[in-house]
Amino acid sequence: MLPVVRHFLAHVTAPPPPSWGGLLTGWAFDLLVLPVLAAGVAYGGGVRRLAQRGRVWPASRTVAFAAGLVTILVATQSMIAAYDRVLFSMHMVQHLLLGMAAPLLLALGAPVTLALQASGREPQRRLLGVLHSSPVRVLTHPLVAWVAFGATLFVLYFTGLYELSLRNEWVHVAVHAHFLIVGCLFMWTVVALDPLPNALGYGARLLFVVVILPFHAFLGVALLSANRVLAADWYADVSRTWGASPLDDQRTGAGILWMAGEVFGLLAAGVVLYRWMSAEERAAARHDRQLEVEAARTA
Repeated sequence: MLPVVRHFLAHVTAPPPPSWGGLLTGWAFDLLVLPVLAAGVAYGGGVRRLAQRGRVWPASRTVAFAAGLVTILVATQSMIAAYDRVLFSMHMVQHLLLGMAAPLLLALGAPVTLALQASGREPQRRLLGVLHSSPVRVLTHPLVAWVAFGATLFVLYFTGLYELSLRNEWVHVAVHAHFLIVGCLFMWTVVALDPLPNALGYGARLLFVVVILPFHAFLGVALLSANRVLAADWYADVSRTWGASPLDDQRTGAGILWMAGEVFGLLAAGVVLYRWMSAEERAAARHDRQLEVEAARTA
């Protein structure tokens, strides 16, 4: 793994070529592990409190949330993090893990709902107050999530911000945080297992996903057809004697973005459709029970 650097970087020596064995063994942990572990402990504590009250929390949600936390660690602590400044394709894998895979899994874990159900009355009141506050209303507005999730990608890759993130450790970490936060805002709006002040209907959510899909396709095609290397000065300074050229590697990363973006978009759309059909089935079952009760009363 590359050492953690907290100053402006002018040069990086590439590690040895990546390998599957390195993906399993090339881990180096930093302080990011602490908040991830804290989130896992807090979630497990909520599940345990519900169990003590005789209430069962769906195991599928626990598994999804745990998988989301593991995905964050894989993206930032494994061999992937050692190459995210060296290979654009590896940076793109990290981007997709932090911006799509982890947020979708965390949203399926419904942590806010768990916190509300496992907390006492006063913590519930405070949490609901935060959820309905003006800043949260603005941040969780579907339009804000849509712009942050899609449009900011073009700002990152078609300005000097991307190269700055490669050279400056703090900007690098901020970009990772941005991927995760805007991904969570988007996926929370789509999945909507947790209560949101600006919740959309199922039809609007499906349209929301369909409209965002072209962003990754457009960006992927733009990068795939580009004849110049993003952050060319940076990659010229990287001492790497193996692998594809920076331009070919950039095109590989563009293809990964294009294909994976479509796949995750379809997965999100599938989640919306599944929840929509489940809601319709529950509504139909309630209606049938009501008819049975009315028929019994009439009889």
